[in-house]
Amino acid sequence: MSTESDGPAVDEAVRTLLLLMPRLVGRAKRLPIPPVLQGLDLAPRHLALLAHLEYDGPASVNELAARLEVAPTTVSLMVSELSRPGVLRRNADPADRRRRIIAIAPAYTAPIGEWLSGSASAWERVMRDLDPAERATVITALRAYEAALEQGGNQHRSAKSR
Repeated sequence: MSTESDGPAVDEAVRTLLLLMPRLVGRAKRLPIPPVLQGLDLAPRHLALLAHLEYDGPASVNELAARLEVAPTTVSLMVSELSRPGVLRRNADPADRRRRIIAIAPAYTAPIGEWLSGSASAWERVMRDLDPAERATVITALRAYEAALEQGGNQHRSAKSR
């Protein structure tokens, strides 16, 4: 293994991450989905929405869109998909009756919390062993990777359309 002063060289780090990422995703996908949610055909985007509602509490469509970094119309679609089977509720905002606040329905709060806790517990164990600067590095690296994938995907789509 080729190394630099404090860790693997870039090519070795990339190789390791390319081998590791599919295993991480596979393990995350194997977390048992609560029976009450199994028939709902949930996608990763739904999981992100549910995680924001679980950890940050009820919010408006615009607030959720900002948190998820997607268009409000995308959030509205997801909320509709999860409202039909009763997973989410849309309640009038007491401060502005025209505005709707999205929340997890009481019957789904515990199952969603349990489902998300598997990933949260694993991250807590990992993050607890890191100092704050190391935690920041992990988060920064994952966000940069996501952005690079998005840029690469856009470049790939642009090249294909030429």
